[in-house]
Amino acid sequence: MISTVSVFALLVKLGIWQLQRSQEKADWQQELSFRQSQSELSYSQLLALPSNTLYTGFRLQTQASPAMEKVLLLDNQVYQGRVGYLAFQIMEVMPNRPWLLLELGFISTTANRSDLPVIQPISAPVMLTGRLYNKEANPMSAELMAEAGWPKRIQNLNLNQLSIELNHALAPAILQPDKLASHQLPHPWQPFPMTPEKHKGYAFQWFVMAAVFISIMGGLLLRQIKQ
Repeated sequence: MISTVSVFALLVKLGIWQLQRSQEKADWQQELSFRQSQSELSYSQLLALPSNTLYTGFRLQTQASPAMEKVLLLDNQVYQGRVGYLAFQIMEVMPNRPWLLLELGFISTTANRSDLPVIQPISAPVMLTGRLYNKEANPMSAELMAEAGWPKRIQNLNLNQLSIELNHALAPAILQPDKLASHQLPHPWQPFPMTPEKHKGYAFQWFVMAAVFISIMGGLLLRQIKQ
């Protein structure tokens, strides 16, 4: 009896949790829409935001120059069924200020991991406009794990460890540009891997499972009573 109640309570709790996640996503989507409708931040405004800010969704417009004509490759990325890398370049916006990590886009890889893709880095000053984001940390592994040489393959976007690797401070957010004239690579990242509606769908499934479970257990209990 106790185990039956426990399982039923767990199924209901999972459904409620999915509903809460749905509301959180809906609130966050509303906040993102508001941020997207606002004027672009300047780089000085970005750096002046509180350190505990969630930067995702803010827009930025700034002139930048390549701090180095080298490319970073974020490993283990998948886009439209293809496996590859998300390429980045380090840009300088203002002298003696943190550098900006610019997303160049997704590029597929070959079966041979030793053959890194060749991407021509930005080599001249460029006007950048796009949205800022922070990728959620992987709970299983958040270490940079940078490999030697260039292009430099990394396993996670750990900005703190990357700044140590580069021996230079980095801005606390990554810029995904609206477009880059020099690069036509896709930009697959989106703020939400799952919509509020999907969370509601999962909640409905948990509640249905709870109802079916309690019906089956109730039927078994009635059968035992009759016997």
